Amino acid sequence: MTSLHISPATTTDIEDVADVAARTFPLACPPSVTADNITAFVAANLSAEKFTDYLADPDRTVLVAREANLVVGYAMVIRGLPDDADVRRAVTVLPTVELSKVYVLPSSHGGTVSAALMSAALDVAVGHGAKSMWLGVNQKNKRAQRFYTKQGFAVTGTKSFRLGSGVEHDFVMTRTLG
Repeated sequence: MTSLHISPATTTDIEDVADVAARTFPLACPPSVTADNITAFVAANLSAEKFTDYLADPDRTVLVAREANLVVGYAMVIRGLPDDADVRRAVTVLPTVELSKVYVLPSSHGGTVSAALMSAALDVAVGHGAKSMWLGVNQKNKRAQRFYTKQGFAVTGTKSFRLGSGVEHDFVMTRTLG
């Protein structure tokens, strides 16, 4: 059995995390999302350059999951609430953090990686003094919704999400901490 290790990402992880991000993001998209829109989103938000910026941002924590020293998943926690009015209506317990991303390679689906990343992300949130955590999940991504519900999240609203030239519709899910 391979041991699983979760830790904050470092600059030496950037290329691996960007690779995992590019490989896993399309899996969370509904079939209606075009390949061009996925490619544009990955280039704009999940490149090695963007992860370099994310690691330098004191309001973000990127966590990596490793099995046999290979990065098999990652999560990103962001302090605070965005200016998005829909999210502000849906998230009422403050202070809060966003679980911006939690993605795992398909070879590690169904195991303990996602739950371990979630546990580590919740620990980060509590460490930041957050009273809640929120996330956005595509309304058609039933698998992710089931996972988040099992982790104690509930739908509290909706928001729109720009994906390339398209617009997707997400549920806002929240979990009270502590």
